[in-house]
Amino acid sequence: MAIDNLYDAGIAAGWKVLDAATFTASRTLDADVAIVGSGAGGGISAETLSRAGLRVVLLEEGALRTSDSFRDMDENRAYRELYQEAAARTTADGAIAILQGRTVGGSTTVNWSSSFRTPPQTLAHWAAHHAVSGHGEADMAPWFAQVEARLGIAPWAMAPNPNNDVLRRGCEKLGWEWHVIPRNVKGCWNAGYCGFGCPVNAKQSMLVSTIPAALAAGATLVHRVRVRTLEHDGQRVQSVIGEALGADGHTRTGVGVAVRARHVVIAGGAINSPGLLLRSRVPDPHGRLGVRTFIHPANISVAVMPERIDPYYGAPQSVASDHFQWANGATGPMGYKLEVPPLFPGIGAGVLNGMGDALRRDIAQLPNTNAMLALLRDGFVPQSEGGRVRLAADGSPLLDYEMSDYAWDGVRRAWLSMAQAQFAAGAIQVRPAHLDAPDYRSWPEARDAIAQLPLKPFRTALFTAHLMGGCGMSDDPRRGVVDSHGRHHQLENLSVFDGSVFPTSVGANPQLSVFALAAQNADALARSIAA
Repeated sequence: MAIDNLYDAGIAAGWKVLDAATFTASRTLDADVAIVGSGAGGGISAETLSRAGLRVVLLEEGALRTSDSFRDMDENRAYRELYQEAAARTTADGAIAILQGRTVGGSTTVNWSSSFRTPPQTLAHWAAHHAVSGHGEADMAPWFAQVEARLGIAPWAMAPNPNNDVLRRGCEKLGWEWHVIPRNVKGCWNAGYCGFGCPVNAKQSMLVSTIPAALAAGATLVHRVRVRTLEHDGQRVQSVIGEALGADGHTRTGVGVAVRARHVVIAGGAINSPGLLLRSRVPDPHGRLGVRTFIHPANISVAVMPERIDPYYGAPQSVASDHFQWANGATGPMGYKLEVPPLFPGIGAGVLNGMGDALRRDIAQLPNTNAMLALLRDGFVPQSEGGRVRLAADGSPLLDYEMSDYAWDGVRRAWLSMAQAQFAAGAIQVRPAHLDAPDYRSWPEARDAIAQLPLKPFRTALFTAHLMGGCGMSDDPRRGVVDSHGRHHQLENLSVFDGSVFPTSVGANPQLSVFALAAQNADALARSIAA
């Protein structure tokens, strides 16, 4: 059943779905649990808590968009309607692009479906260095298994598209580790337009899975509502205060929306969750709020292949390599995971870094173009403390993130690895996404030239789609905003269930890590409230 019919039929049958853009007067809702954010953490929490018999109100700043609006598979429409700041969000200085969802389902609606369990090295590091308990490999295994079964997560069963096959061939030629990526899909058509919203409802985003289940169990969804602050007395949260947005999803209408709840769950994602808590002036006696925000800074290498690649068709990510991820342990030089992004004309123009005739030439070669990316694993050593979320004058959150020499070393090594793999797979020419890099015609030429590239902001194209930290968890209140169960150390009825609680980056695409941790902690919360 198409998602538009699912929601239409559900609403007709009594689902409580409220579009705040239609409100003409302020509203106050009552709930057992108010959840701010409908992405990976919020969607999982809504289903778990609703099925436990609790009255749940789920608040989302973005609009409810369903597959009927995804079927045009239009890149410009998707960025405008489904992403934070129309896909123009960046770090505060503009040096690193940030792709983050802003719609019902959050980033799960627009991501590329890659679903990895949290690496055991990461879980062990959290326990050993950040006073995290209850989330070891054995602790998390049943929660991973539960979520994988719920969302159809399994290694991609079809052959990789030509874009991903470049990475496979390069790794095999060089003797590097590679593996098939698990994806959260059911009945996938292998079209490749995952980043624009799945037009056939195959991707098991929160939009098509946990949120409908929560609504069927009695939850209320309010979309196009921006939560501005939490009212609290320093010990408990009394209410969640928001404002309705107009039909454009951005203009404030002046209509207030408030939720009074026994418990509040924040799940707006890193950047937005710390921003909300900062605006709310929640107790932060040890100055942990907003700090240690991690992004998996990603750099890209572009290759022209002799064969047709069509990097816009087929499952966008199906092959990855951890050959360089843990080679030096968790605390050696920065490790990185190699993957492949899709390239569409809009996002491709940004990656290719050209103008005028040069850009026209590069776009003309797009059918033969492969791109590789490296996810740099930040946060595991003192030289990689991440960034900091702060507030702009209007209260909106900003992320300051400075690349250290330690991180730049990872960028250079990652470029070398990607270029070597692309040439091993048969590339005609390779160019790192750097303003000073020409096309290299051989691996020795690339190796020598990349070693000399100046590594500076704005000369080097960097982006992220993975946001973690800023509300880090630790059982030691001096080191974390929340404990290992996601419960706030100072406000007794406040929890954070999203990637902002991670004490470091994950070292893999984080959505399954968020799913499983939210499922585990929401289950504990449901039992706590019931008791």
